[in-house]
Amino acid sequence: MGLLEGIRSPADVQRLSGRQVGRLADEIRAFLVDQVSRTGGHLGPNLGVVELTIALHRVFSSPRDTFVFDTGHQSYVHKLLTGRTDFSGLRKRGGLSGYPSRAESEHDVVENSHASTALSWADGIARANAITGQDDRSVVAVIGDGALTGGMAWEALNNIADGDDRGIVIVVNDNGRSYAPTIGGLARHLDALRTARGYESMLEWGKSTLRRSGPPGRFAYDALHGLKKGIKDVVAPQQGMFEDLGLKYMGPVDGHDEPAVERALRLAKAYGGPVIVHVITRKGKGYSPAEQDSADRFHAVVPIHPETGLPLAPSRFGWTAVFADEIVQIARRRPDVVALTAAMLQPVGLAGFAAEFPERVVDVGIAEQHAATAAAGMAFAGLHPVFAVYATFLNRAFDQVLMDVALHKAGVTFVLDRAGLTGDDGASHNGMWDLALLSLVPGLRLAAPRDERTLRAALRTAVDVDDAPTVVRYPKGALGPELPAVDELDGVDVLARHEGRADEPRVLVVGIGSMAATALGVGELLAAHGLGVEVVDPCWALPLPSALVKLVGERDYVVTIEDGLVEGGIGTLVGAVGARTGTRVQSFGVPRRFLDHASRDQLVAELHLGPHEIAGQVLAGLADTD
Repeated sequence: MGLLEGIRSPADVQRLSGRQVGRLADEIRAFLVDQVSRTGGHLGPNLGVVELTIALHRVFSSPRDTFVFDTGHQSYVHKLLTGRTDFSGLRKRGGLSGYPSRAESEHDVVENSHASTALSWADGIARANAITGQDDRSVVAVIGDGALTGGMAWEALNNIADGDDRGIVIVVNDNGRSYAPTIGGLARHLDALRTARGYESMLEWGKSTLRRSGPPGRFAYDALHGLKKGIKDVVAPQQGMFEDLGLKYMGPVDGHDEPAVERALRLAKAYGGPVIVHVITRKGKGYSPAEQDSADRFHAVVPIHPETGLPLAPSRFGWTAVFADEIVQIARRRPDVVALTAAMLQPVGLAGFAAEFPERVVDVGIAEQHAATAAAGMAFAGLHPVFAVYATFLNRAFDQVLMDVALHKAGVTFVLDRAGLTGDDGASHNGMWDLALLSLVPGLRLAAPRDERTLRAALRTAVDVDDAPTVVRYPKGALGPELPAVDELDGVDVLARHEGRADEPRVLVVGIGSMAATALGVGELLAAHGLGVEVVDPCWALPLPSALVKLVGERDYVVTIEDGLVEGGIGTLVGAVGARTGTRVQSFGVPRRFLDHASRDQLVAELHLGPHEIAGQVLAGLADTD
């Protein structure tokens, strides 16, 4: 029997010998490669934190001590060490979440998988512990070097530094740059010295005594302090950066040397105040296809062949690939077009743009707010910026879209990938909020293309608007078939017309973006009942096209279908038109609640957004009006 099979709780991890810890790390890596290659998931990040997570659970006692994982996609090892070893349903309905989940375990705290939030959580938890008399508990925040590019992390650090009596341990999981780790007995001695309260007492004595002893004493204090600071900044400049904020710094530590990480964490825990432990790790550690990959393809994987790392099924041509191709074509014609990304150059489809126009792409790091406002500045200075970002991450920059971009009528294009229901990544990754949020922004124009042709056309139109923000949103995954229009009414595409009986109501079915295909299916089902049906797609959905407003007023019954919030979305706007014109409007979309992880098809079925379910509800609604 392997060691992993006997791990049911962190107490089991704490009982292992040093030699057993090494064996456990090997078993965990083998388990992750075997299981995640079957299900898909975040493989690379978890392979990189095996020793670190083991050390955390050997030093701290979860759940009494609180663990907060920034983004949470590196929590698979934590799940294993807290007794969750059935990965067969990872990221599938009824199986383990790909992120921490309170419903799964008392060892999980933060479910939000948006980056740069962990330090604020840790600060709040530690403050509460102090107020409630539980200040003997530690709070451990694990944050990646990438997440430290987010401004919210630095706001939190500024506040954490103000509480030197609170037990917060910040583990910086640095897998982005190669530092030379400080090793050997001297390094351990210096770490112990810096975190000893006696060392702090000596510094306070020097500060209070020498600086009161006239010019010679002040000179001696300044010289000693300058020598200490100078050596520190030469040997480890990152230490100076953190300690200038008033935070103790330890490291860098080899994150794959479990005893070294464990020693550092024990010293940090004993210190009793805020400490940063800088740990150097390597994504994909121990799995040769990931270690040899320079494009970070193993950050998150679909099901793969475990030996080669190649996908089991070839990926179909998708929405992101169309954007990637079209934005390069646009940039060749328009030298003023620049691209922005928030640490996601490859996932949002800007790698090709960066290869051809390296001087015209800006990666701001995980800083969506800054990206939006910087884009407004670029527009003011004569460029047309295109900010490509996952739809759910634009939520973080709503104020900047509103007050920096829209208020100043800045010609900025936001390209929202993964809009609508994304499924397996769970509540915080579904891009279901943008239509409702952006409908509030004055002057903003939003397109929701339904296929490749309309996506390319929408992108070209969007970058031609230089006096207002534009948005182009599209879903995750593969493209469906082209849905040609049979007619066009001043910006509204007519996808189908079905002549009905003269005595039946005239129904207008409005499909938004990826739901246009569903709208066509609904139209056919309604037509089979003798209804006169027109199916339309207003590709530019915000603001509502005047032609759509006119159509609503001319029809007896209107149905709207979207993959965003049903409250506050396009259906709500159409409903307001119907209220003015006396037209009955029935809207279908996503309810105002968080959705558990499941496939997109499962979510569509759960929310009754399939053609048959919608047509049945429409027929019932029509019956109620008789």
